[in-house]
Amino acid sequence: MNSPPNSNSFSSNIQQNERCTDLTDNLVANQEIGRLGEFVAGESSKDFVEALARGLEVIRAFGPTAPNMTSAQVAAKTGLARPTAHRLLLTLESLGYVRNSDSGFSLTPRVVDLGMSYIAARGLWDIARPHMEEVVAATNQSCSITELDGSDIVYLARVVVPKVLSMALHVGTRSPARSTSMGDVLLAGLAPHELKSCLSRPSRSDFAARESRTDAELETVLPQVRKQGWAISDERLAHGVRAVSVPLTNSQARTVAAISIAVHSTEVSVNRIKREILPLLVTTAANISADWCKYDELPMTSLPIAGK
Repeated sequence: MNSPPNSNSFSSNIQQNERCTDLTDNLVANQEIGRLGEFVAGESSKDFVEALARGLEVIRAFGPTAPNMTSAQVAAKTGLARPTAHRLLLTLESLGYVRNSDSGFSLTPRVVDLGMSYIAARGLWDIARPHMEEVVAATNQSCSITELDGSDIVYLARVVVPKVLSMALHVGTRSPARSTSMGDVLLAGLAPHELKSCLSRPSRSDFAARESRTDAELETVLPQVRKQGWAISDERLAHGVRAVSVPLTNSQARTVAAISIAVHSTEVSVNRIKREILPLLVTTAANISADWCKYDELPMTSLPIAGK
């Protein structure tokens, strides 16, 4: 007859397994912190909330090439441990930022609120929209506004003209700054130490650009862009796409964003861009910048909350 298992031995085995699991989790966590640390270079580690960084990294993992993913796929893409990725996905699901279906996890439209809060706080869309709509009506071409984030440009506003051939760009899309006219304009507005820091950060864009300027090429191009106040990209980002960009400035004449009009190379030549579109875009940029300065000068007051 087999003797009953010793309860003390059973408890000891459980405790040993738990210690091994904790050790493994700690090792994985340390690796994750190391990977996430690149996003907070220069910050004090005691102020770094790793749980928040992990959650944001999970959100950023989704995109056009990965709209639906399992927790294992999210873990592989972010470098997080699978249990960590799964818990973060469930947390995001409970907050309404992620949904779970048979095809895996996917983002919900509520994620847009995170970016739109930034745009609304800047007053960007309300200020820029009428000017963008006016230049779009005059040129029959799509217009975009972007800002710099690391070595990428991020689209903040778009007024689109439907075309048979068009790029899948939307608010929040990232493109390599080195490959766009908007990137030229934004990089040209940086101080030397800011430019060096910016270009040292790896791109987080999923877009595979046709051409990307080297540091040496930028050293030659950016002073000219800074001097003339505009830049043109001729099929550098994608085949058939040309774009012209102009800086948007604040009250200190510092470049804070870029406005651009994109055309198809078979429809509009570079000479026509310079002759017809560029003057309209320069005027549009000046009007948006002037309105933006007026907005920044408005006094901001907070209304008291009832009962407080």
